[in-house]
Amino acid sequence: MHELSGYGASLNGQRWNSKGIEVVYTAQTRALASCEVAVHVPLGILPKDYHMLIIDIPEDICIKEIKPSDLPLGWDTIPCMPNSQIVGDKFVREGKYAVLKVPSVTVKGEFNFVLNTKHSDFERIRIIHTEPFPFDPRYFKR
Repeated sequence: MHELSGYGASLNGQRWNSKGIEVVYTAQTRALASCEVAVHVPLGILPKDYHMLIIDIPEDICIKEIKPSDLPLGWDTIPCMPNSQIVGDKFVREGKYAVLKVPSVTVKGEFNFVLNTKHSDFERIRIIHTEPFPFDPRYFKR
């Protein structure tokens, strides 16, 4: 069984997917991943057993890259607008790529990778390492 399901993102929809569209959100770096968690999850409720996953995307899997200049106006608004979801939904529906590289709203100049769980190459994307990732306690200070 693949441990990356996309189910969580499909519950309400996120920046790059509408409700009901299963994708997996990943970050280019550990630092970006922790920033993404910080802006999306109330830190006071983070479990003490939070883990960082290292994911391998084989080099021969083609990645579609979206540059900010290619995105519709307002793609980076907070909260997100449907125009960025349309981009992600189209990526999934077309099924040409297993991975979509998108600019991060949280950290300008860095990138997130959206994984298409319906693409045939998705099963080749693997979690290769999991380790505990305790957050700095200063995050929890009020």
